[in-house]
Amino acid sequence: MKSLPYFCRGEVVRGFGRGSKELGIPTANFPDSVVEHLPADISTGIYYGWACVGSGDVYKMVMSIGWNPYYKNTKKSMETHVIHTFKEDFYGEVLSVVLVGYIRPERSFDSLDALISAINGDIEEAKVKLDQPEHLKLKTDNFFSSAPHSPSAATTAGNSSIINGH
Repeated sequence: MKSLPYFCRGEVVRGFGRGSKELGIPTANFPDSVVEHLPADISTGIYYGWACVGSGDVYKMVMSIGWNPYYKNTKKSMETHVIHTFKEDFYGEVLSVVLVGYIRPERSFDSLDALISAINGDIEEAKVKLDQPEHLKLKTDNFFSSAPHSPSAATTAGNSSIINGH
């Protein structure tokens, strides 16, 4: 995919409410404005990369982009699972991510357990791939140090907060 690595940021908004409660795998969701600006060559599926909440530390992440076929969503979403345990929710904070690589296409599953197992496999694959030197260097990219510290700063920055580049 020509658009990778892909840099984007936006305010964390409430999603479908399934990540933590139903799956045991919390996710941070981007607003529609970020989802709608994805480049055409970033297809639906599971990606890995780096994420930073506000001006905090940068952590490994996996992201689902698409319609979540198991749940038959009618709205495309970008759901980020930051591979870190946070003490509390961070709705309203600015989430900055770099999509580094692609793991697999999205697909449906026969059961919730099969979905959870696949997500956990994606997380483990992301952890290994992100340890590769070409991916590790993006963890310290200046994109993260230039992140706006408030949602209003992200939105007043206009499209620069949701399109590739920094």
